[in-house]
Amino acid sequence: MGSVEVYILGQQYTIKGDAPEEYIRQLADYVTGKIKEISDTAPTITPLKATILAAVNIADELHKLKNEQEDVARSIEEKTVALTRLFE
Repeated sequence: MGSVEVYILGQQYTIKGDAPEEYIRQLADYVTGKIKEISDTAPTITPLKATILAAVNIADELHKLKNEQEDVARSIEEKTVALTRLFE
């Protein structure tokens, strides 16, 4: 397990994990970008509130993708069952 130094909102963080360094940096850049989007939209927002709103937006993206994945998996399962019945 390695560690990577990243910066988010000018703060240095040490991220430890098994993921490749480049991937961890991409994640940090993504989070920074989301926070920046919020800050650009509402320049007077505090960094903490911008970070929380960015976290909520990222959670929303995650849940939408999970729901899409579940829908695709369900569709594949239904089609598999239908195709299997054709060969019975």
